[in-house]
Amino acid sequence: MDIFKDLIDIFLHLDTYLADIIDKFGIFSYVVLFLVIFMETGLVITPFLPGDSLLFAAGTLAATDSFSIIPLYIILLIAAILGDSVNYSIGHYLGAKAFKVDNRFLKKEYLIKAQSFYEKHGGKAIFLARFLPILRTFAPFVAGIGKMTYHRFVIFNITGAFVWVTTFTFLGYFFGNLPFIQTNFHYAIVVIIVISLIPLIVEFIKSRRGETVLEPEKLVD
Repeated sequence: MDIFKDLIDIFLHLDTYLADIIDKFGIFSYVVLFLVIFMETGLVITPFLPGDSLLFAAGTLAATDSFSIIPLYIILLIAAILGDSVNYSIGHYLGAKAFKVDNRFLKKEYLIKAQSFYEKHGGKAIFLARFLPILRTFAPFVAGIGKMTYHRFVIFNITGAFVWVTTFTFLGYFFGNLPFIQTNFHYAIVVIIVISLIPLIVEFIKSRRGETVLEPEKLVD
């Protein structure tokens, strides 16, 4: 329970935590941001890391010159692209057998939902999943398990990363420094998190109404 409280605190006070990281690590703060975005998009065991909210918070601090916006943007974009690429490769070589034993990090239900989402939307699922927490982490893994070629995957990967990183980083850069946002930053983060969760809630409601989801044994074509 304490872990969840700490995570919630980090999500709601990203500006404070990032400021502390900048004070402590200086220019190496860029490396910290790179690693967080890379892990959030690239490793199926870390879907709980901040994504949308971190990009927004980083953009906000760039508006105060704590970060240089162009290097920051490039680093975040590279992290997002590399993360999905690594995730695809892990799915391709490791496959669904990694989920044969359900545990707190590799939850089979997440993989099933990602597979269902992928089956429904095809290749564009890689693009759309960029804006969906949890699915953002699992969609490239599922693409690697399935029959999508890496060449086709890369197109959706780069396009999705570009739109995702550009949207949230520059939203933070242009609007995060407004006095109202600064005063109510944690509310802005909550709004971003809630908006990003709406599609997941809709999918959950649909599944509760009886729409089919794939069985674990059908995860691999």
